[in-house]
Amino acid sequence: MFRASGILKLAALILAFLLAVFLAFQLLEINVEFKLGSMMSRSLPANEAHTKPAVHKCGLSKACPPGHMAFKLTSGAASVVGPRMCLEDKLLMSGVKNNVGRGINIALVNGKTGELLKTAYYDMWAGDVAPFIKFLKEIEEGTIVMMASFDDPASKLNDEARKLIADLGSSAVANLAFRDNWIFVGGKGIKTKTPFEQHIKNSADTNKYEGWPEVLEMEGCVPRRQD
Repeated sequence: MFRASGILKLAALILAFLLAVFLAFQLLEINVEFKLGSMMSRSLPANEAHTKPAVHKCGLSKACPPGHMAFKLTSGAASVVGPRMCLEDKLLMSGVKNNVGRGINIALVNGKTGELLKTAYYDMWAGDVAPFIKFLKEIEEGTIVMMASFDDPASKLNDEARKLIADLGSSAVANLAFRDNWIFVGGKGIKTKTPFEQHIKNSADTNKYEGWPEVLEMEGCVPRRQD
């Protein structure tokens, strides 16, 4: 009995010793890292030692110039993940907000203030194009129009709908086809074709997903309406 008790005490002492050694090394390592960090900070100019990466609206890589609004747009991923739209650090549409759906997703924004006016989505696979055409015709002058595809944006599109979208500044809508990916920022009353548009074809040779092309993402600075 005495021998077993002695063995247990010895084991406890060894364990305590090893724990003490481990903690000592940990403290030594932290102290060395702290001193090295302090030395590095002192060796750098003050502005470099305390500089943090700048965070811009909507996660853009750089800030927008005065008179412009920051945006970031992401298309849907296959038929699984919906599109995402951000303007001036405000999330307009996304799966998290539960306001996206199959087809063409649209956000209308006041061209002067950046205020969100309306969001909608229209099923271009099993839906009716007529309500979509009505929606497009009712967009007011000076409105910024953001669009993003999800799953299939084109099967029900007819010539009238394509013409209305082209009038908003789109160059790619004429060639938009079954399960293509497409993102677009234009406006009602725009005089030229918008530079803010991306389109990738659904092709078995280049698709990233089985039956769908890769996700599109675009960021930029859209000018505010001045008049």
